[in-house]
Amino acid sequence: MNRIFTLAVTILSFTMVCAQDHTHQSSRAFFYPNIDGYVTLKADLHQHTVFSDGNVWPTIRVQEALRDNLDAISLTEHLEYQPHKADIPHPDRNRAYHLALAEAKDHDLLIVPGSEITRSEPVGHSNAIFITDANTLLGSNPESPFKEAKKQNAFVFWNHPAWHAQSPTGNPMMGDFQKERIRNGELHGIEVINSVDYAEESLALALEYNLTIMGTSDIHGLIDWDYTEKGNHRPITLIFAKEKSLESMKEALFKGRTVAVYNDLLVGKPEYLKPLLQACIEIKSASYLPNTTVLKVELTNISSSDLLFENQMEFNFYDSSPVFKIEAGETKTLHIKTLEKLTSVPLRLKALGAFTAPKAQPLIEWSITAE
Repeated sequence: MNRIFTLAVTILSFTMVCAQDHTHQSSRAFFYPNIDGYVTLKADLHQHTVFSDGNVWPTIRVQEALRDNLDAISLTEHLEYQPHKADIPHPDRNRAYHLALAEAKDHDLLIVPGSEITRSEPVGHSNAIFITDANTLLGSNPESPFKEAKKQNAFVFWNHPAWHAQSPTGNPMMGDFQKERIRNGELHGIEVINSVDYAEESLALALEYNLTIMGTSDIHGLIDWDYTEKGNHRPITLIFAKEKSLESMKEALFKGRTVAVYNDLLVGKPEYLKPLLQACIEIKSASYLPNTTVLKVELTNISSSDLLFENQMEFNFYDSSPVFKIEAGETKTLHIKTLEKLTSVPLRLKALGAFTAPKAQPLIEWSITAE
């Protein structure tokens, strides 16, 4: 009987601890280093709850974000598409934001007010974030939500333009409507990664029209079920802000200081992607093997993404392929045949999983000082 009682108490205590710790970071927590002059903020700015077509309460989104060590989220409920309205009537379209804000009040998580403008083609779907009132975005004509968002000084980005339900070819269609929104200062960004889809064509549009590059989960179910249990991280946007605040984050988005990330895929403009990759790799040691001109270099990947590189140096490797991977949090040892002993060696690698333009992969360089 005592053993049964002890077991029951143990199980009850474990259950209580789990309930208390549900917002703590998990082993899947994201980490990406800061770059020179900026703080790297990890954000997922396209998510849904039961207040539109999602399957969870807003508090769950906050708890998931805390487990993932995110810095900011936005619950962008559909304005025009409300399939749960009969069960959860809510005349105030800001309700999900307020519930998330209350859940996050004792945590260092930024909650960005936002909504999704949901119209048929050629308008498509767009997220307006940093809004002041979602209710006023419910306009009668296609242009009115964008004009109202501009009045609220919102940042607006084009959602999943390559989604097959919007574009049967799987390629985004930049129409007159989007071009007019850009000219009017009513469209500022574009998703190049949405859910599991990376669209090179969307990246091309981002570069051609100077739109901010975005990556989002567009989650409707649970992050655990849709991503983690499948061995994936949720897609996020890395935002390079001057400080961790809503104001600084908004300024960075308008300036286009972002990199979109999904697992080992990183997409961004070279002025932000290259310093990020440089900061992700730390040179732990560099010394010549005894009585040789073979330089042993230990590289540690301090980011949450596995990074794939190809040697672009004038020197070859002694005992490994010119293409190699450094897994997240792991250390890789390279043996470089420098042919003579050098005090300084430029380590030059192509980042094969990173893109600054369609099919364009950046060259990253570190300066190695041999001991």
